[in-house]
This record gives sequence, structure tokens and C-alpha cells, in this order.
Amino acid sequence: MSEYNTTLTSPEVEQIVKRAVELKASGKYNCAQSVACAFAPVIGQDSELLYDIGNAFGNGMGCMEATCGSLTGAGIILGIAAGDRVKAMKAMAGILKKFHERNGATVCKHLKGITVNSETGEISVGKPLRACNFCVADSSEFLAEALSAGF
Repeated sequence: MSEYNTTLTSPEVEQIVKRAVELKASGKYNCAQSVACAFAPVIGQDSELLYDIGNAFGNGMGCMEATCGSLTGAGIILGIAAGDRVKAMKAMAGILKKFHERNGATVCKHLKGITVNSETGEISVGKPLRACNFCVADSSEFLAEALSAGF
């Protein structure tokens, strides 16, 4: 692990999760930015830089076609905090597993209940598995657990 002290108390985790959800709810942050920026003080990084890094990772990259942005934001923080590719990847795998177990999916469009007919391109919206604010909260919670456990 890198030089960051990432051991977090329960009240600190609650505050970070709350902050991440507030950022998302503000409408100024995508899911990736919300998670990454909420953890900026934990890893001693500039939130403006993390905001910019997260620009392309909202909406499941490619208009809901890929991994939930909140998970991507968690990955950004893991990469910085771990300072080691293998440790970060192992920790990310654990977060993905927990997230999938809780929510039933890790892909944005599946979480939002969106399906696309591959033949007609018609989009239909069903019942979401999980709202974005809850995805942000879940990713933040699981990230805090991983950081506090030292990966």
C-alpha cells in the first residue's frame, strides 16, 4: 500500500458516503466524479483533478453501455491509494463482487432497467435495479471498507 493512511472510522465512512451522494444529487457530478471527489481528502488529492479525471466515466461510459460510473470512481481511488496495479485490481474485484451481490448488476443500463432491442434499436425502460444515488453510496461504502482493510 502507498503512503496514505486510509483507516477510516465508522463515522468517517458515513460522512464520506453522505458526501458522495450529496455530490451526485447536486447534478454537477457524475457517478464516477461523486465517488472519486468524496474520497479526495482521504488520499490527499486535489478534488478538481479527480473531477476532471472522472469526466468520461459517468453514465456507464458510452451512454450506459458499460460499468457503473460509481465503480469506476472507486477504481480511480484504488489505483491512487494502492500505488500498485495488482493490489488495486484485487481490491476492485472484491468491490465489484460485493456491488453485484447487493444490486444484481454492475452495468449501468442494467442497473437503470434499460434494454435496447439489437434489431430495431428501440429502447425500453423497465424497473431499475438500483437508483444512481444508491449505487454511489454502495460503491463508496465498499471502497471505504477496502481502504480501511488495507486492501
